[in-house]
Amino acid sequence: MCDSFRPFARKLIVLAVALAATSSQWSRAEESRVGRKIESFVLDDFRGRARSLDDWADSKLIVVAFLGTECPLATLYAPRLAELAARYESKGVAFVGINSNHQDSIAEIAANAQRHGIRFPILKDPGNKIADRFGAVRTPEVFVLDKDRGVQYWGRIDDRFGVGFQKPTAQRNDLEAALEELLADKSVSQPTTAVAGCLIGRVQRPAPSGNVTYSHQIARILQNRCVECHHEGQIAPFALTSYDEVVGWAEMMREVIHDRRMPPWLAAPEHGDFKNNPALDPEEIQLIDRWVENGCPRGNPADLPPPTDFAKGWGISQPDQVFYMSKGSYTVPAEGVVDYQLYVVDPGFKEDHWIQQAEVKAGNPAVVHHVIVFIQGPGGDRFGAPQMAFAPGMTPRRFEKGVAIRAAAGSKLVFQVHYTPNGTQQEDRSYVGFVYAKPGEITHEVLGGACGDLAFKIPPHKSNHQVTARRAFLKDTMLTGMNPHMHLRGKSFRYELELPDGTREVLLDVPRYDFNWQLWYMLKEPKFIPKGSRMICTAEFDNSDENPANPDASRQVTWGEQTWDEMMFGFYSTIKPRQDIAAAAPK
Repeated sequence: MCDSFRPFARKLIVLAVALAATSSQWSRAEESRVGRKIESFVLDDFRGRARSLDDWADSKLIVVAFLGTECPLATLYAPRLAELAARYESKGVAFVGINSNHQDSIAEIAANAQRHGIRFPILKDPGNKIADRFGAVRTPEVFVLDKDRGVQYWGRIDDRFGVGFQKPTAQRNDLEAALEELLADKSVSQPTTAVAGCLIGRVQRPAPSGNVTYSHQIARILQNRCVECHHEGQIAPFALTSYDEVVGWAEMMREVIHDRRMPPWLAAPEHGDFKNNPALDPEEIQLIDRWVENGCPRGNPADLPPPTDFAKGWGISQPDQVFYMSKGSYTVPAEGVVDYQLYVVDPGFKEDHWIQQAEVKAGNPAVVHHVIVFIQGPGGDRFGAPQMAFAPGMTPRRFEKGVAIRAAAGSKLVFQVHYTPNGTQQEDRSYVGFVYAKPGEITHEVLGGACGDLAFKIPPHKSNHQVTARRAFLKDTMLTGMNPHMHLRGKSFRYELELPDGTREVLLDVPRYDFNWQLWYMLKEPKFIPKGSRMICTAEFDNSDENPANPDASRQVTWGEQTWDEMMFGFYSTIKPRQDIAAAAPK
């Protein structure tokens, strides 16, 4: 379930597995939550200590937060909850976390609390009985209880993070506002807000039945479509490689599949034929639906497919060489804006190296928004050079036999790293791994290019501003893939090819661009582009208040490297035949 880019690193990978409840669903459920009295209960915390709601009998208010260890939005909000808990403790407000996810173990809950500096107790809710009592649906989701343990507020923490977007700061701090009003003996002015997040991994209620099983069908679908990213050590926030892990995400998995959020694929189907399209077939979706509806039967373990052989911690084969961005780590501050960091690394290439596979790894995915590694030849330009990247959902670069990126003797590696502070000081040392091909095996060299505009100006409050760029091909070219790139205001992107006779065809259309998924669209067969043709890239930007990811609709937006600025690049990859390589080689 994967392939792309996210403006808050997989934290935000993230947000692809989180789906907001609709306003209609929320309004129907509102009365059943707010005003409800919560009777006392007893649950064990992750240290094994029994805790009762009565333990906080002297507290003026209790904030009950339903959390998960792997949900990207729950991860993003963990530092905020820790900060609020510390600040309101002296005002008589207690914070309590509850984990009702079937798939989250006590050890994982403990590690998650330590990682995010959470000092308030987190209780394990076996069988999600307490989640059912509250009517909790997602993580993170908060309830505020008054002195009599009646629900006075139910909903989100604030509006900073959502599905596919992150604002620099929250515009409305809903939980904090509710606490302040209640502490001042006022009614909560907005007692309910819609929550974006992951569905709680509830225990399956129906007795497992039917002939669609995890072992026989579902494991194979996940292996073919999802496991490349959803395995240990990879960019996805949780693994989908075992029954126990998958069954806890079953309902959420079905939801994001039907919403077409997973597996991530943004291209319109009517244009282009792409070999890396991970979209599920209708038959596969029907099998997943039947499996979930029938209680997620495990099946016979003997029917399981052989596990996919991944090098430990890698999505490529075991690398021949690994290069780090620097000798030491970079300290990411807790708050503020961090300028893009550039590191030039000399790999010591005394002769040409042919890169068959490449994978960029974030040293600390919690604060790494993206890493791009450019191979810059002597005197070369990094933007025109072949590139590899880490970004949420972006898969490693792997080429067919005989096809590789050439790193010429004397080349440098340029690391461009973008950090997004998450509330606590962090360290990062990102890196890249290469698998080399033998020079005698190479038939084609991978090259890169870009069709873009650096001089655009997007007016304030404009919801559909178009920018067009053109790139002429001065010789016959074989196109192999495309990668559109914009920032938070990006709305749509289209590649067209104009042939020398003036006829046009659409190469790729992305009608609903999503900055969180910077996908490469790799053609099933290379596309011949005759000399004299032009690539025409048309990008549309939404700089209005209707765009929830928009940092500021009131400003004119120009080109810039930070996410609140914009970019307009239609990156593409091509291949050059071996005979050209041989002819160009130094004598």
